[in-house]
Amino acid sequence: MSSAPPSSLQRLYVEHNGWLRQWLRVRLGNAQDAADLAQDTFLRVLTSRNTEAIREPRSYLSSIARALMIDGFRRRAIEQAYLESLAARPEPLDISPELRLSILETLTAIDNMLDGLGERTRQIFLAVQLEGLTYKAAGERLGVSVTTVKNHMIRAMTRCLLLCED
Repeated sequence: MSSAPPSSLQRLYVEHNGWLRQWLRVRLGNAQDAADLAQDTFLRVLTSRNTEAIREPRSYLSSIARALMIDGFRRRAIEQAYLESLAARPEPLDISPELRLSILETLTAIDNMLDGLGERTRQIFLAVQLEGLTYKAAGERLGVSVTTVKNHMIRAMTRCLLLCED
């Protein structure tokens, strides 16, 4: 598994494991996390190719441990961001069959109202009402004046009011 003789790796572990755990405990504030990270550090050393050439064992071990700490911090930050995004999502609505029917009827009525509008009026209405464009922005997008947008919106809103009266 490793190219290093077991005696050099064993000596490295025996001589520096206590120091590494203490060094990590100071930085992490937790003995259990320090022990886990020290174990991961020595696992990394075990799988490295040239452990015989280590001249400064503490520097080498602390460099590996520091990189593993950073990886752990990043992983926890990503996990935390994911959990926060899940918590921010709204709860699914449990709507009654009556409310569901009312929503479907309203959507059908709006769809019918939109079908009854001319194409240009429908485009302007959707741009302003759904996309939130200003009259000026809707006019620029569709190549018409603000006055034309206003006239089409009056037509669409009148149609909506008539729909509401029914």
